[in-house]
Amino acid sequence: MTATDNSSFAAQAVANGPMTLAPPSFDGHGWLVVVNLAGMTAVCVVAAMFAVDALIAWRRNRGRDLLNHPVTIWRVAGFCFAVAIVIRCGGEAVSLWNWNPRDPAATGWFLTLKRFMDPFALLFGVTGLGMLYLSSRGMVAQLRRRPFPIDMWASLPMLKRPAAIGVLSLIAAIGVVSTR
Repeated sequence: MTATDNSSFAAQAVANGPMTLAPPSFDGHGWLVVVNLAGMTAVCVVAAMFAVDALIAWRRNRGRDLLNHPVTIWRVAGFCFAVAIVIRCGGEAVSLWNWNPRDPAATGWFLTLKRFMDPFALLFGVTGLGMLYLSSRGMVAQLRRRPFPIDMWASLPMLKRPAAIGVLSLIAAIGVVSTR
């Protein structure tokens, strides 16, 4: 099957475009492909970890946390942002991992899939933003009523796994770009 047999404009563009090792928009900069491939992959995985963690915490505390409780609003907004990141970065990572100008039909399919995923990422992102905006008046009043300092540095060890995922994604991206 050739790209001309496929009615996809994306497949036709890949078939008629330059035979590059990465999408032509990278303009031959291999280091930029590595950064994007590693970044999109790592951020997708870390955001998925956050989304799953938020769901588990939400489920575990569903009897205690009401829908209008600040913690629930915080979890749902964070979940929405995480899912938006998973969808957007995941779609980009998949299209970069599967870039193959020798198979324009498959490459075109992944490029088109990415564009179909974008509206869902926007929907989740705007939902999270809307929740934060709509709850801000009540949240600010609640936080000013009973404030307590948050020591974020004490939670720094929690970033070991995400950092490891980032390093492993970078190594994998370097390997893929170097061997294409």
